[in-house]
Formats: sequence, structure tokens, C-alpha cells
Amino acid sequence: MPGHRPDVSRLAQIRARLELPFNQRAVGLLDGRHLSIYRGQGQDFDDLSLYSPGDDVGDIDWKSSARSGIPIIKRYVRQNNLDVILAVDTGIAMSATAASGEPKAEVAGFAAAVLAFVAHDRGDRVGLVAVDAERTVLLPARGGSAHLELVLRRLEEAYDGAAPAGDLDRLVERVLTLFPRRSLVVLVTDEERPGPEHAQTLRLLRTRHEVLVLAVANADPTGAHAQDVEDGRSWPAFLRGRRGLERAVTDARAERRARAAGVLRDARVLGVVMAGTDDALIQLISMLGQRRHALR
Repeated sequence: MPGHRPDVSRLAQIRARLELPFNQRAVGLLDGRHLSIYRGQGQDFDDLSLYSPGDDVGDIDWKSSARSGIPIIKRYVRQNNLDVILAVDTGIAMSATAASGEPKAEVAGFAAAVLAFVAHDRGDRVGLVAVDAERTVLLPARGGSAHLELVLRRLEEAYDGAAPAGDLDRLVERVLTLFPRRSLVVLVTDEERPGPEHAQTLRLLRTRHEVLVLAVANADPTGAHAQDVEDGRSWPAFLRGRRGLERAVTDARAERRARAAGVLRDARVLGVVMAGTDDALIQLISMLGQRRHALR
């Protein structure tokens, strides 16, 4: 977790970084719409009410508002909660540097922790499965602050600079095997994943769960602080400044990122790419807003 201290709870650190307006808005965007992912189910309509500052404008009933001449919103009754599963890629690629200059693992861990905190705040159970090519870290979905604290600590410990390569197919297989109950799966990886080779696996996951993807942007591969995502090597100094070569590297990176976006689009999965921890909050709000709109 960014700037964490071993003697301070991870939950307290996340809470300290989230301003109240962000948390209220995020909970509102995540709140009350979970069951619409089930066919033939959804929220029960309760009644109409006058719009008040802070209410979601997406709940405005425009026909009723036009008839009455004042903003009217629909109120719903939440039927139940949904498990939120953090499915985290902990392969060596996550040990490289993010676009912000922070470690990618730090950005990924922070974004996952924010969503876990928001889910916990609205009463959802949170689980964790962190996977690379050889290791699996598993915590079942449970509620309570003590469990969330454990999730955040295990998530932080799962990132390892000496980790083997990532294996997104293995990660998804673990989710499908270990979490049969339909859940909101938050897949955390880097900007080049999921690639075309993961398309079938991602579609299978999408048929059983709702899926969101949080991807961390790589640092400029030609920059002084960038590292190779697999073996930690930096871009050689004697190659910097060669515009043709730098352009080719940048174009190849953009192409891989576009392929990943295409895989998400084809699977009808929402995803965001985060440059760093500060950018993560903006991107998460954007993604939750898109999710709420899509579930209407």
C-alpha cells in the first residue's frame, strides 16, 4: 500500500486517503444494483420521492418530473448483497514501474484495496485470489473489518519482486473453481492483459460472474526509470534519443494496449487503465459510473 507503515492498519491507511465525497459517490455507484446482473431479477421499486442534493441524477424519473414540474426520483429497495472477489495477477510483470513512476504492484494494490473498502462499506463480503504461474493465495469471501484487514495484508504480501511469470488463464480458472457463487470479480493486472490469447477464458468468466478489469499502465519503455516487465532490465542508455526506435517501441506498446481493449469490448467487460495511485480514484469513479449505466 502506498506509504504504508507496518504498525498501522491497511484499512486505516485506505480510509485516510479517501475523501468522504469520493467514498459516498463510490458507494452510491456500487450500491443497490447488484441483482440486475441476474436474469429475471433486479431491484424492487419502492416509491417516488423528491430529488435532494446528493441523490444520483440517474435515478430521476423524467416523465414524473415533467408532469409535476419538479425533479422526482425513483427509490428502490436493495434485495441483498453480492460477493466481491479480488482476482489479482501477481506475476513478475507487476514488479515493473507504472506510468506514474510508482511500482505497478503499489498502484494495483491500492486500486484493489479501494474497491474492497467501498464494497465492505456497503456490506458486501470480500474475497481474494492472487495467482501467478506457480503460487495461489486464497481468502474466501467474508464480511467484517478484521477480514478486510487480512485481505489487504495478504494482497500486499502477494506481490514479490522474485515472482514467476503471470498466468491469467490460471487465475481465471482458480476463480471459476473456488467461487461458484455468482459474484463481482475484480480482475487486477497490467495494461497489456487480457490479450487475445485470454479471450475465451475471459468470456467464460463473464458468463458466470460480473467482471471488472483494473489494469496498471506501464512506464514509458524508453524512459530512464522504466524496466522490462519480465526481467527488470532498463532501456539501455545508448538507445535513448533514437526517435525512430522509440517511435517503434511506442507504437508496439499502443498496439498491444489496443488489443487488450478489444478483448474487453468483445467480452462486454468494463475496464480501466490507471497511470498511478492518484489517477486510480478518477478511473474507478468513471468505471463504476459506466457500470451503473450499463446495468440499468
